Amino acid sequence: MYDALARSERQGPEWPRAVVARHESGAAFMADGYARESGKIGVCCATTGPGTTNLITGVASAYANHIPLLVITAQTALSDFGRGSFQESSPDALDTHGMFGQCTHYNSIITHPNQFENKLVDAILAALQHPQGPAYLSVPIDVFKSPTGGGQIQFANLKQFLAEPSMIDEVALNRLYQEVVNALTQHQQIVLLVGRDSGSAIGDIVKFAELINAAMITTPEGKSWLNQYHPLHYGVFGFAGHNSARQALAGDSVGLILAIGTGLGEWSTDGWDPVLMNDKLIHIHHSPRYFARSYMARLDVCGKLTTVFEILYHRLKNLIETGNLPKVAPPVETTPTPSMFEEQRMQGQQCAPRHIEIDDPKKYRRGSSPSSALIKPQRLMCELTLRLPPETRFFADTGNSFAWTTHYLFHQPEGCYRLAMGLGSMGWAIGAAVGTALAAPGVPVVCITGDGSFLMSGQELTVAVAERLSVIFVILNDQALGMVKYGQQLTDAEIIGFELPPTDFAMMAKAMGATAYVIQIPEDFETIDYQAMYSGKGPTLWDVRIDPEEPPPMGMRARTLSR
Repeated sequence: MYDALARSERQGPEWPRAVVARHESGAAFMADGYARESGKIGVCCATTGPGTTNLITGVASAYANHIPLLVITAQTALSDFGRGSFQESSPDALDTHGMFGQCTHYNSIITHPNQFENKLVDAILAALQHPQGPAYLSVPIDVFKSPTGGGQIQFANLKQFLAEPSMIDEVALNRLYQEVVNALTQHQQIVLLVGRDSGSAIGDIVKFAELINAAMITTPEGKSWLNQYHPLHYGVFGFAGHNSARQALAGDSVGLILAIGTGLGEWSTDGWDPVLMNDKLIHIHHSPRYFARSYMARLDVCGKLTTVFEILYHRLKNLIETGNLPKVAPPVETTPTPSMFEEQRMQGQQCAPRHIEIDDPKKYRRGSSPSSALIKPQRLMCELTLRLPPETRFFADTGNSFAWTTHYLFHQPEGCYRLAMGLGSMGWAIGAAVGTALAAPGVPVVCITGDGSFLMSGQELTVAVAERLSVIFVILNDQALGMVKYGQQLTDAEIIGFELPPTDFAMMAKAMGATAYVIQIPEDFETIDYQAMYSGKGPTLWDVRIDPEEPPPMGMRARTLSR
């Protein structure tokens, strides 16, 4: 295959080429980031044996987060199955094919050259059709060396195969429409909870919310899809979320809660908080697999989200225009406007929208706590929000990076904030940021990660160096596995196993060929050449010495662990 990739690369920059990661899980994370940014399938590959097993964490992460990947690995020659070949992972030995069966939508060993094209098409279709996810092909070396089978399938038909049908439960949709009309007629407030799988329909969802002045809140992963400065947005509900989001759900005037494109897992529901999980809930998703989690809901609606909200919007708009439905007041009397963000940026004030309640970050903008000379994480998030361009892609890694960015980092365009909370793999953001930079050259890409994650997967920085990618790696350096440390503190557990050695990450980055800064005091933010960082031909690393005693906003996680 690499012989073919070498020939392909010589054809020109638009042809497929190989990007060599430093670890196979990094390759899967890069393919994940590439797929999220490009909207295309991400492809990763590895050799047999340990190369294949090293891929599994990255592939499982994509499976949990519905990211389409084509995963290709080598395999022992068919004639040598069961004979103890070097790194053999056939079904007669280690059986990596069986391992991938638990975290892929398609999983096959190609046992004859004439199968290749059919199975490749099957794999691509399985990866890209809902629910999206990884598809796996294991290819024995003797099959790889064989001539092609003769081109039986026209790959031009793939788009036709991939066309998503607009199937919908008409009975449930009609009931949903009537529930919305009843609530509006009774002057009840409707709250929308926007989840991870809402991205393709976000335009229709926002139009619907604006038509009926519905309050919009998001899950942590749903945060990516909504402009944080939209006047009807009231923050994140769930892990590291905002009080304003919970208050939007708990208001006396709330008649309906529409949970859209969310699987209603622990971190999306604030530990299955009854303020959300009650009979006001209507659960809307394109897959029925999650409806068992909303057994208490008033209604479950299965269908393509764009279709659901297009139909709702047009029906309700007609009712309002004909005077058969009263106009609904917005959730608050004075609704802020997105332009306030620019006012705040110009005045150097707080980074948060004024209608989302958070611990006031202005004090962190002015300087660190008198008790510490180190940078507060709140201050860092505020600096990132105010100093980086609106189109910046932000990746938050597993750990305290999740918590600080979910609560304190705000973005404008849809899709610019990205998490992988389904599996929560440390180091995911490092590889995913590199993959995104490959898919979107010239767009600022920021990876916010902890010192523990960087010590685990930081070698992928050298891929950004080799590919001359302008990725900004922001390291929260507090010499600890922060989520472990604070999880133990908040649950009165023994404090153990969280310490990390003092590490100069800036020196590490420079040794790898990157530009690097150490940020210890607020004035250090002024020493950075931001324009060169965006337009440069290579990565930059910020080694941010954060206050290790500043607790992250993770009270929900502590409550759930305690239960």
